[in-house]
Amino acid sequence: MEEIDLKLGNREIAGRFNLENFLESHKWAFFAALSGLVLVGLGFWGILRLNQPEEKIEIISSEENAEQELKKTIFVDIEGAVMQPGVYELPAESRINDLLIKAGGLAGLADRDWVAKNLNLAQKLIDGAKIYVPERSETPRIHQIGGGVGQTTSSNIKSLININTASIAELDTLWGIGQATAQKITAGRPYQAIEELQTRKIVNANVWKAIKDKISVY
Repeated sequence: MEEIDLKLGNREIAGRFNLENFLESHKWAFFAALSGLVLVGLGFWGILRLNQPEEKIEIISSEENAEQELKKTIFVDIEGAVMQPGVYELPAESRINDLLIKAGGLAGLADRDWVAKNLNLAQKLIDGAKIYVPERSETPRIHQIGGGVGQTTSSNIKSLININTASIAELDTLWGIGQATAQKITAGRPYQAIEELQTRKIVNANVWKAIKDKISVY
């Protein structure tokens, strides 16, 4: 029994010795094989990366920005002596002339002299603006208070100062308006609504409250 155990032990020692000798003699071959596997793995990884779709960075040019701006719309009300009064939806960069065309043009009774003097057809429209075109018979009675159009007596008309046509001296008679502010008002013409004096920061809030019932744009 002891002799059998001894033989098995000798075989185990001999097998281990042979394995160690084999590994020692072929270690560079194993190292080369392992390096090859690593390189092959890196190659596959690189191929997979190349086949993945690249993230696209969208660059919007100035022309595309302009096109996007044109897609925006505004709503403008035109009333009075035009062929088709009403509220119209227009591109954001539209002019007063575009609105008149949309409304079918001036009616036969429109005061064309007033239009020529008070409306800048090349002016850009703003969202929510209102344009009123008077007839020849009503021109002396047309005025605007607080952005709305109405009628009043001739004595009341005289108390309203048209910020689109008034001189610097006339504007200077308003409370809180001096020479400098009057010049800013005239430089900002034409106005579609009296509220533009405040929204465009031509006058401050206190001055606006004091003069809003004393001015008009028509």
